[in-house]
Amino acid sequence: MRANRDIRDIEVIAPNLKRRHTGVTSTIAALLPAQARTIKIAALGGGLPDGLPRVGLLDVLLHGWKRPANRPFRIWHARRNNEIILGLFLRSILRMPIKIIFTSAARRSHTWITRALLNRTDHVIATSPEADSHLRVPAQVILHGVDMGRYHPAKDRAQAWTEGKLPGRFGIGIFGRVRAQKGTDLFVEAMCRLLPKYPDFTAVIIGAVTADQKMFTANLKKRAAEAGLSDRIVFLGELDSEEVPVWLRRMTIVVGAQRWEGFGLVPVEAMASGAAVVATRVGAAHRIVVENDTGFLVPPDDLDTLTSQIEKLMQDPELAAKYGRQGRIHASLHFSIEREAAEIQQVYEICWTDKSIKSISQK
Repeated sequence: MRANRDIRDIEVIAPNLKRRHTGVTSTIAALLPAQARTIKIAALGGGLPDGLPRVGLLDVLLHGWKRPANRPFRIWHARRNNEIILGLFLRSILRMPIKIIFTSAARRSHTWITRALLNRTDHVIATSPEADSHLRVPAQVILHGVDMGRYHPAKDRAQAWTEGKLPGRFGIGIFGRVRAQKGTDLFVEAMCRLLPKYPDFTAVIIGAVTADQKMFTANLKKRAAEAGLSDRIVFLGELDSEEVPVWLRRMTIVVGAQRWEGFGLVPVEAMASGAAVVATRVGAAHRIVVENDTGFLVPPDDLDTLTSQIEKLMQDPELAAKYGRQGRIHASLHFSIEREAAEIQQVYEICWTDKSIKSISQK
């Protein structure tokens, strides 16, 4: 872990007040190295990978009154309600020179508590136009990006698959917490229909199983066993964050079967890794996946359509490889982490110069 930075040298603090790994955690972990190339930024909190610049809460409490050099105040970039609350405490109760920026990914109406908190922030970023549409405050739309160096195609996908020591020649995977919201059950059912027809494929399920989802997961494993596919529908569980990109590089096809989603980074990560994608039209998938070019989009909770679109790729691995190559190009052009970091910095600069976010809002 990198040693804590002196708060007096920090211009932006990115709190991460949740120890369990989530999509927000992934966003912070990906963004900070890119942002740190141009601004003095540090994370606060646990659950993040080693190597990120950090600052401790005690340091903030002891020295947060001192303004950063060449800046009128420090920016507190929150992504959760509890992080806004801590920022408000520092700004309004302790009177520290802080302005609060909040990033919203929610694609639903906010609770009255969230709305009240958002009214106390200084600027808001929405991760998609759909998220923006649910906000009652002006916001700048900035789509997520991923680290194209971290997520990249394998030099030899066949060799990468062999190194995973699973049956067959090709991998098809679903990534994310195992639960109905992520459509893990739809994926398993599609695989029960398709794998007997395509013996060269093995299905991989990677993601955490929380205590409340153990019975759900047990039923999925039972379904795979009843289909005689326990050795070809493989549950790898939650992996170390460094292992996830390795498994993405092994996949020929990645499926996103979510029933609903805020943004959904997995399609971008999969495309950056050179995999073809079949995803439901939820979150930002329709802004990421190019139909019949990098993969396919299907309606949510539509098992038959999901299965038929996956089969188009399983029966033609060369087409899947082509879509994977085109996906890498598309992701590199439109969804790099550098692009996201640069657009966020524009919001920071507007905040520092005390301009209204309305001047750059896409509303």
